[in-house]
Amino acid sequence: MSDLRVSLGSLSLANPVMTASGTFGYGREFSDLLDLNRLGGIVVKGLSLKPSPGNPPPRIVETACGMLNAIGLENLGIDAFITEKLPFIQTLKCPCFVNIYGQTVEDYAGLAERLDGLNAIAGLEVNISCPNVKAGGMAFGVDPASAAEVVRAVRAKTGKHLMVKLSPNVSDITAIAQSVENAGADSISLINTLAGMAVDIHTRRPKLANIFGGLSGPAIKPVALKMVWETARRVKVPVVGMGGIMTAEDALEFLIAGATAVQVGTANFLNPGVTMEILDGIDAFLDANHIPAVTDIIGTLQT
Repeated sequence: MSDLRVSLGSLSLANPVMTASGTFGYGREFSDLLDLNRLGGIVVKGLSLKPSPGNPPPRIVETACGMLNAIGLENLGIDAFITEKLPFIQTLKCPCFVNIYGQTVEDYAGLAERLDGLNAIAGLEVNISCPNVKAGGMAFGVDPASAAEVVRAVRAKTGKHLMVKLSPNVSDITAIAQSVENAGADSISLINTLAGMAVDIHTRRPKLANIFGGLSGPAIKPVALKMVWETARRVKVPVVGMGGIMTAEDALEFLIAGATAVQVGTANFLNPGVTMEILDGIDAFLDANHIPAVTDIIGTLQT
C-alpha cells in the first residue's frame, strides 16, 4: 500500500478523503454502513448557537447532474450538539471538524469559544457563505474585509485548526482566500454550492419554497476544480477541494490540481459507501502507477 497520509498544517490525516458538511449528518448516521475510522476526517453538519428549523419545504430538487438544496442550515444548536452528538464523536479515531455559521461576527466568535474546550473536536470549518444581518444581508464571504473579520474573531477564541469554507458566488475567489489566510486560517476549503434555481413549468412557480438554493453534484465539478487550482497557487496554507466528487478519479483531479485533501458531499446521498470506494481507488491508482505516497501527486498539474 502507498502512504496515504497528508497534513493540514500541524494536523495529520490518515488519508485525504473527508466528508462534506451537511451531507454526512453527525457521523453516526453512517456508522452502520462504513468504517468511519478509515476516513481522513468528518465534517459534521452546520452548527449555530441557537437551534434553527431551516427553510420550509420543498427544499431539495434534483437537477441535471446534480441537486439544488435550500435546507437553510437546519440544526439542533450548540447545547444539544454537546449533549446529544458529542458522546458518539468522542468514540471516533478520525479527526472531526464542526462546521459553524452565524448571522453576526459575534455568533461565530461565541461558537468558537464554546467548541474550543471540546477535546473530541479537531478543528472548525467556518462557513462564511451566510448573510451578515448587520450588513443588510450580504454574505460574509463575498467581501475580503468581512470574511477576514469573521476569521480574526474566530481565531481569537480558539486554538483549534481553523478551516474556512469559501463561496464560489464571488468575482475573485483568490482574493477572499488570501484575506482569510492573512486573518489566521490554517486551511481553506472550497467550493461551497453555486446559487441556482428551478421552475415548475406547470405551476409557473419555483420548485424550491425558498425560490433559489445551492447547486451541488457533478454539474459543479469543473467550476470547483478551476477555483481550487487558482486558490492553491495563491495561498500558502493547505487547500481542501470539494464539488462534484463522485469517484476516485474525480478526487485525484483535485489533488493533482493542488488540493491537499478532498471532501465528498452529494455523492453520499447516492451511495453511502462512496468514500470508501474513493479511498480504495486512490490507493489502487498510486499502487498501479508505482507512486509511493499520495503527497507525490499533490499540486503536480502541468500547464
